[in-house]
Amino acid sequence: MEKTFLIGKIVNTQGVHGEMRVIPTTDDITRFELLEKVLIDGAEYTIERVRYHKQFVLLKLKGIDDMTTAERYKTKEVRIPEELAIPCAEDEYYVRDLYDMRVITEKGEELGIIRDIIFTGANDVYVVRPKNAKDILIPAIKGCILNVDTTNKVMTVNLPEGLV
Repeated sequence: MEKTFLIGKIVNTQGVHGEMRVIPTTDDITRFELLEKVLIDGAEYTIERVRYHKQFVLLKLKGIDDMTTAERYKTKEVRIPEELAIPCAEDEYYVRDLYDMRVITEKGEELGIIRDIIFTGANDVYVVRPKNAKDILIPAIKGCILNVDTTNKVMTVNLPEGLV
């Protein structure tokens, strides 16, 4: 099976002509303008138009021409083949590489595993699930994230006072 990258999630329709509201999971939302096709549930769709509204990418795909058809795609993921991914700069990581990563403190204390990522617009928040405790929410900011080792799947963090 071909590796793909998640670039957004369809959350609603927009208007009556088949446009869909997509919450982007890519740092550069203008990235959508460079694409000719996307994958949804493994099927390839041709992009007819890309627009922006607030935090959403408005995506119009060929063959999806009315609101009723577009509604069937709510909650679906928008993906691209791996070869179309933009290379990461230094200290940048693909979101997919962070899921299930072990999180430890700078003192070596095991905190848990990254189970989810909340995209807030300001900065991402990593949802870390300890073995027998409530989830820990860690802001993805330089002061908290000390090191990310994607090869060994370990993130080292410095937690502000009172976060745990």
